[in-house]
Amino acid sequence: MNSVKQVSPSSINNTVKFGLRDKIGYMFGDLANCFILGLVNSFLMIYYTNVLGVSGALVGMLFFAARIIDAFADVTVGRLCDISKLTSEGRFRPWIKKMKYPFCIVTVILFLPFVNLFSLKLKLAYIFITYIAFGLFLSTINIPYGSMASAISSNPNDRVSLSTFRSIGSAIGGASTGFLIPIFMYETLVDGHQVVSGTRFFIISIICASLAFIGYIVTFNLTTERVQVKKSEPVKIGKLLKGLFVNRALVVLVIVDIFIVINQISAGTNMTYLFNDYFHNKKAMSVALLFTYGTVATLAPFATFLTTKFGKKEASVVALLISSCMYLMMFFLHIENPWYYLILLFIATLGSGLFNLMVWAFITDVIDYHQYITGLREDGTVYGINSFARKFGQACAGGISGIMLSIIGYQESDTGGAIQSLVVENRIYALANLLPAFCLFISAIILLFGYPLNRKKTIDMGEELRKINNQN
Repeated sequence: MNSVKQVSPSSINNTVKFGLRDKIGYMFGDLANCFILGLVNSFLMIYYTNVLGVSGALVGMLFFAARIIDAFADVTVGRLCDISKLTSEGRFRPWIKKMKYPFCIVTVILFLPFVNLFSLKLKLAYIFITYIAFGLFLSTINIPYGSMASAISSNPNDRVSLSTFRSIGSAIGGASTGFLIPIFMYETLVDGHQVVSGTRFFIISIICASLAFIGYIVTFNLTTERVQVKKSEPVKIGKLLKGLFVNRALVVLVIVDIFIVINQISAGTNMTYLFNDYFHNKKAMSVALLFTYGTVATLAPFATFLTTKFGKKEASVVALLISSCMYLMMFFLHIENPWYYLILLFIATLGSGLFNLMVWAFITDVIDYHQYITGLREDGTVYGINSFARKFGQACAGGISGIMLSIIGYQESDTGGAIQSLVVENRIYALANLLPAFCLFISAIILLFGYPLNRKKTIDMGEELRKINNQN
């Protein structure tokens, strides 16, 4: 089985200099993604259970299966990107230009209001087909978009800026959907009760898809692919796979990403139970769930300085270790005041926040490292494999959270929530602090001793690749 390999030389397209135009354009890509993902990831299950009347267990099984299928789709699309023809528009931007149409359309199809009139079998068929289609089309947008960062600029500082602006776009999109959708998704019945409205969800999906469509247009028009690698020589797939396995930076980043994503998803779930059952404070819960976006806003102005001064690896290792120690300290303090806990929690989330802010810049370095050690420029494939790891981590996180709740003896209820014993409440507190302390510590140690790209190595590699890529 053969694929296509790039040849030396490559080329750098310097007709348009990198600048704010690219940063804004790249930011709009993840802003567009999060207008849709904020709707689907946070509210699709509510739509399925409260509008279509499908059990949460069936929906959960579907979501787990879909994550696994999506993960393999990411790798496949990444490979297709790498072997696609290099055009005057680049290799990745054309995917966004074309695939925004089916992706935005299938988003609206997920929320068709008349489906609640179907039989259960038809509803399940509809859910299965449309959700799988959604995941596949998401891959055809998200993988090219993520891979494109390494093609926009070869400069490490430029890539840090792109990663930062991407995170800002994600925060704006996620915060907007998370705040506004709950306001508009309910309708009031004659008796005064508020219920989830299928019609309103349909309208919301159209609005979110339309905003995303505009965002993708902005991304396509404002970004430029400068690192353009032509491909011609056939290479056996075995050689490609061997190159991926010897890419130590990729292997380490994949492992670290799994732990980080498990922490990120599990922490969100555990915080809900912590403030609901231990602190019994819903207002504090809302503040805690906003910390994901608050850390981005706090760290974004300093991200480029930190990584330029100390390096991505060095800054991330220190930040992750500090966060791990903070969670461990919070566990031993056994805090009972939710507002005091929130102050320490914000400091603790800064560490993982910095890594999440930098993760896209890490990936572009890994893509460069792959070319550096193998001679193969495989932007989409490398990005797809890392995306596979993140989705695997998401699937694991859901299972881990459920299993851990069962282990600590959490009592479920279908009448609004059972009263937990003091022992279980204390176990919830322990779980909410010890799990992130463990995940972040392991991530820091693996990154410290396993990841080969320190600040000096990244700079030297960048200079060497610029010499290669400027030869034409």
